[in-house]
Amino acid sequence: MTLEAIRYRAGSLQILNQLLLPHETVFDEVRTVQDGYEAIKSMKVRGAPAIAIVGCLSLAVELHAGAGGNDPVTFIRESLCHLTSARPTAVNMGRAARELMEFAENESMEKTTEQLRESVIGWIEEMLERDVNDNKKIGNYGAQHILSGVPRDSVTILTHCNTGSLATAGYGTALGVVRSLHALGRLRRVYCTETRPYNQGARLTAYEAVAEGFPATLITDSMAALTMRERGITAVVVGADRVVANGDTANKIGTYQLAIAAKHHGIPFYVAAPSTSCDLSLESGRDIVIEERPAEELTSINGVPIAAQVAARVEPAGIITELGVFLPSELQAALTGRLTAL
Repeated sequence: MTLEAIRYRAGSLQILNQLLLPHETVFDEVRTVQDGYEAIKSMKVRGAPAIAIVGCLSLAVELHAGAGGNDPVTFIRESLCHLTSARPTAVNMGRAARELMEFAENESMEKTTEQLRESVIGWIEEMLERDVNDNKKIGNYGAQHILSGVPRDSVTILTHCNTGSLATAGYGTALGVVRSLHALGRLRRVYCTETRPYNQGARLTAYEAVAEGFPATLITDSMAALTMRERGITAVVVGADRVVANGDTANKIGTYQLAIAAKHHGIPFYVAAPSTSCDLSLESGRDIVIEERPAEELTSINGVPIAAQVAARVEPAGIITELGVFLPSELQAALTGRLTAL
């Protein structure tokens, strides 16, 4: 069983409202670009790949309905600019916007208004299939790389936040690696951190693990270092909002301390992310625009006051993409040709 977070059929889009999980399973209708923006901003949908897909699909829904009139190019440009501003740390939406805008402008030179709409809609719809295929490659590359470094029959993984089907079009990135290990019969256990401040590890990752039959244990964030020492963690695998040229990674708050603890215990630390999450235009993590979420997102949980969320910068032992597993120093050379061709 694979959980479904995005339901799309020719001009109709529904997203699983992840703010209500695991207590309620509610699919919200997305009818406009503004609906898509608000779903992303409020984190009804989250996960860097899913943000880009839902944002672009909200545009496809409006284009199906004839939005933009006789000037769809302007409508597409303004819509993509608006959607990109919803969650600035995740690079996927911005990259998708640039690529889609370039495609739309090229198509507009040769096609009628209606043909242009159809071409853009087709480009967007292909994002769903591409993402699932890329995630499966990430899962397989990551699983094989982790298994190649251990003599034992099964492995134990520690992960952070949510990076599964709920954060992507399907299968998942870091949790996709866990899924592949499980399919190979080599997963002894996955430990999921609760992940403050929004508890996405507890509400979403643990929820996915139970739904899909993974052997999983939920731990508090403060238990991670002790779990590494006492439970034989083979590798830590997390996702990413953005990976820059030197391998610095922006991810959910708490990732940095996991990287430090993993280094102390000699445990390999992996970041699993598609190449669309790689931003080679930035030299280091210092250049990443870090989103700070409203403090109310945390203070509304049991009324505990704490600072707003920021992202963490870490240097992983390996970056798992759909193209293979690379050291941070290898990333730019490995992806330059790929990203230039996109």
